[in-house]
Amino acid sequence: MATATRSVHEVCVAAKAASHLLARAERAVKDASLRDLADRLEASAGEILDANAADVEAGREEGLTEALIDRLTLTEARVAEMAKGVREIAELEDPVGEIAEDWTLPNGLRVQKQRAPLGVVGIVYEARPNVTIDAAALCLKSGNAVVLRGSSAAETSNGVLAALVGASLAQAGLPEASVSLLSGGGREQLGELATQEGLVDLIIPRGGEGLKMALKAVAKVPVMYAAAGNCHVYVHEDADLEMAARIAYNAKVQRPGVCNAAETLLVHESVAAELLPGLLDELRSAGVELVGDERVREHPGAAPVGEATEEDWVTEYHGLKMAVGVVDSLEQAIEHVNRHGTGHSDAIVTASDEAAEEFTDSVDSAAVYVNASTRFTDGYEFGMGAEIGNSTQKLHARGPIGLRELTSTKYVVRGSGQIRE
Repeated sequence: MATATRSVHEVCVAAKAASHLLARAERAVKDASLRDLADRLEASAGEILDANAADVEAGREEGLTEALIDRLTLTEARVAEMAKGVREIAELEDPVGEIAEDWTLPNGLRVQKQRAPLGVVGIVYEARPNVTIDAAALCLKSGNAVVLRGSSAAETSNGVLAALVGASLAQAGLPEASVSLLSGGGREQLGELATQEGLVDLIIPRGGEGLKMALKAVAKVPVMYAAAGNCHVYVHEDADLEMAARIAYNAKVQRPGVCNAAETLLVHESVAAELLPGLLDELRSAGVELVGDERVREHPGAAPVGEATEEDWVTEYHGLKMAVGVVDSLEQAIEHVNRHGTGHSDAIVTASDEAAEEFTDSVDSAAVYVNASTRFTDGYEFGMGAEIGNSTQKLHARGPIGLRELTSTKYVVRGSGQIRE
């Protein structure tokens, strides 16, 4: 695996050369490298956790928020999950060369539209060392070279993980520059990566709005944003209230610092008095700070609810805080979600197929749920092995960014001497 002892430009030149070789690599070779990587992750769990503990300790000393500390932290279970995800990627069908369409023209030309790697993908990410493995595995399987640029907060963890990737590449005989890790640079390094026209084919940032804005200001290569998640749970008037409480609690509390955690709960006015007091008490008992509109504050339960400001409705808290609102209709709930949300993941709890269909048809988000928690928006949970992030854009991919989202298409046309008159 290549390291950043060379300039960003030199790393990208080497990655481009490696991408041409990877595009032709056989599936068996790529899968062998992935299985070897999974074995190395399990065998090196102690080393990985020691490195990560150093990063976490440094992060606490630097005053990182608890949400960032949670993203930064690796455990035995999370290392095992990384290894499992890599093995699942190895078992998935190889998208490279997959025929999407196939037809023959009247003149005898056979036209095939097939999937092809993007080339060189730059992944910029904050605090999450697991992205080092997820991104490397997904890019390798999809035939792309990848240039990784993690945050300084996870530098020790990323270095150990990247070294394991490099050993697996060497074991399989794949180009060293297939996976490169940039480290030790500041924002100027990000700017260099984002301006490598002709070398980097796509950059995917996975982080907060600050990272997104920093890239927008300088990028000259295409960027696909794995964007923020201001996610909603709406409880309709006919919902099973026990189910609704369970879903809302899980969507907020199960892991509050991630992008698919719910930040806003909307409740139909006809069930607010029955649902809210008990549910708000449960959320508060889990440490959730609650703010709400005037009608929510009429049903606070055992403790008062703070007043929600306009800013609360548009904020991704990344922690144990939730905005709660009462709405008069399904239409009002949909309007609220589309106006304040980020197009990430939103859910309705309802017994009505008609209401569910109206919600799923009308809410403009990458993932829309009926009677399920928003916490499932994840490549691993969707059976994709892993993901690089969740795109809220509409070109060229939307939702979890997995293998197929890391490919483009090309047309292969076969003839027998045809010329155009």
